[in-house]
Amino acid sequence: MKIKAAVVDKKGADFEIRDDVELAPMGPDDLQVHMVASGICHSDEALRIGDAVIGYPIVLGHEGSGIVEKVGPEVTQFKPGDHVVMSFYACGNCKNCLRGIPTQCLNYAHNNLSGTRPDGSAHFTENGKPVADMFDQSSFTTTTVVRERNAVKVDKDLDLRKLGPLGCGYVTGSGTVLNTLKPKPGDTIAVTGTGAVGLAAMMAGKISGCTKVIAIDIVDSRLALAKELGATDIINSKNEDPVEAVKKLTGGLGVNWAVDTTGVKAIMEDTIQMLAQGGTTATIAVTPHHIDVDTWNDLCVNDKKIVGVNMGDSIPQIDVPRLIEFYKQGMFDFDKTEKFYSFDQINEANADSRSGKTIKPVLIIDKDYVPGN
Repeated sequence: MKIKAAVVDKKGADFEIRDDVELAPMGPDDLQVHMVASGICHSDEALRIGDAVIGYPIVLGHEGSGIVEKVGPEVTQFKPGDHVVMSFYACGNCKNCLRGIPTQCLNYAHNNLSGTRPDGSAHFTENGKPVADMFDQSSFTTTTVVRERNAVKVDKDLDLRKLGPLGCGYVTGSGTVLNTLKPKPGDTIAVTGTGAVGLAAMMAGKISGCTKVIAIDIVDSRLALAKELGATDIINSKNEDPVEAVKKLTGGLGVNWAVDTTGVKAIMEDTIQMLAQGGTTATIAVTPHHIDVDTWNDLCVNDKKIVGVNMGDSIPQIDVPRLIEFYKQGMFDFDKTEKFYSFDQINEANADSRSGKTIKPVLIIDKDYVPGN
């Protein structure tokens, strides 16, 4: 079937919305999803500009939400009319999937970042030529086809326009804290970068019972929102040294945990210096930058640790409903980071994300959608 999709033709090109993109036929375990909305993530931008490469032309987007239109004959968990949030695809059969760690799926790169569907077929074509996809999802479309494992069912009384980013940005930040770092009540945590991922990590630190939740950024408006969302302390690192400020706030000890979402070399290295002895920093940004580490003093003598985390070590079918429950209880107000744009404003929305003007742009693909229907 022909669909409308935002295509990036080559490295660094703008998004171009076209109505002649052909969607692949459904497989036996597929869902055909009518797209309602999609968040824009910095990973989309990394692929657009070539910091990470799948191939071009490509249809990006991986924070989609929508309504199931059709299901394949082997689908057991969904039916037409179900509302869904979409996330990454994991095979479910490899050793790591069977251990309950789908973010470490041994086929993760092939399934999500090869530009094709998990079976190697093209997700989209245009004029008979393949168009690469992202996350076996490509949510910058009016309709898409995904595997059953990509989807998370959500209640129909929730506003689908808000929920798509739960499938990546919010679950990545919160999962890094809740699933990987696992702070104890009374611990301390610092988060560098107060975008969607950073604010999600910060809110998860608050949920975990950390007595110091320190948000660090260079934009005062973002720091004000961080304070509103639960930060106990804020630091504008443009005005003061963040390492010294963190040490001062923690009685000279440093924090037990840190999360970097900036991907900036100097800031990632700062998070190591912010740590207390025995502390851990998680570096989770999509970035081409490397860091220098004092392996003797930091890693050995002070027993500090650096961990990488993919997608918050999440199981979307468990973690997304958990975040929604936190949201309902007023503990995870992720929607305060969002701003809606129409689908044809995708380049403006992406520019606002890139500049920091908007924390989490959300494209409204179905302008006629009414929450609750």
